[in-house]
Amino acid sequence: MSGRADSDTDPEIADSETVVEQDDPEDRPEQDDAEDLWEDARRARWTAAGTGGALALAGLAAALLRLARSAPALVPAAYATGAAVCAAAALLGSRGRTRRALWLLVAGVMVMALGDQFD
Repeated sequence: MSGRADSDTDPEIADSETVVEQDDPEDRPEQDDAEDLWEDARRARWTAAGTGGALALAGLAAALLRLARSAPALVPAAYATGAAVCAAAALLGSRGRTRRALWLLVAGVMVMALGDQFD
């Protein structure tokens, strides 16, 4: 068999073949689409809040570690500021402002990285 789509099929074989229908998004009720969107939004909020919280804790721990040893005062201040920005991003993310939370996470990590350059 060549597998070509335009090849002729014996009528007996064509009648016995079963066609497996795939799940078409247009065939599903609108309620399933709304539930999928709700689930995606909930997952985005949890991701933004969790990532913001983890980065805030990491920045706070780094600020305390840098404060304990002899480092310029700008270094722990930069880590603490970056941690505060990431905490604000976690708060925004938990309230559904995930796009703004993403940009705040990026800004907070950049502040922490800039503070690390002064060490």
